[in-house]
Amino acid sequence: MENVQTIEPLITNNTVIVGILMTILGLVFYTSGIKNPFIQKFYDIFPPLLLCYFLPGLLNSFNVFDGENSPLTTIGSRYFLPACLILFILNLDLKEMWALRKRAGLMFITGTIGIVVGGPLAVWLTSLVAPEVVDGIGPDAVWRGLGSLAGSWIGGSANQVALKEILQPSPHLFSAIIAVDAFVAYMWMAILLYGAGQSKKMDALLKADSSDVDYLKKKAGKKSQRKC
Repeated sequence: MENVQTIEPLITNNTVIVGILMTILGLVFYTSGIKNPFIQKFYDIFPPLLLCYFLPGLLNSFNVFDGENSPLTTIGSRYFLPACLILFILNLDLKEMWALRKRAGLMFITGTIGIVVGGPLAVWLTSLVAPEVVDGIGPDAVWRGLGSLAGSWIGGSANQVALKEILQPSPHLFSAIIAVDAFVAYMWMAILLYGAGQSKKMDALLKADSSDVDYLKKKAGKKSQRKC
């Protein structure tokens, strides 16, 4: 087996990396509040959340720093994320959130059914046109990997690992599925973040009724003003 030489990232000091990330976030949110027509037009096209997601990823892709092997990922997920979630829900009106259970629940159920039914249907349709794409024997059978992928999309990484143990795809197939999962997840996340900044236009295009969510936002905003 040939030794693969890894390229050292440009910045390895975690303190410097945190400073860069905080600077990026600060600049994005500061500039997004500037009342300048050109800047506002720019952020109408590229929402601040999308840039907060995209710019650090760009630095990682160009090997400025290595996010995969950095302890900052673990620190962020174990400490910063729970703290942010607690701060986020402090201002939520749980009673009003519960009132959205029917629409939100229907949305999640529809998405789950779409994956459970759509996955096998897509494999079957592909087998009619290009059977070599979805073939494989034993542990290399493509459906085993796609089953674990469906688990990830329905219930996250824990479900994916559980279905991997049940379906037993080969390591090569499972590695390919993880790559597909990461690619689709990042692309879809970028689309969602962009759509969040264009919510009014998207609602008008899809003729969606967001009155319940808008009411909840306004109520949460008034509650924050009273606390301040």
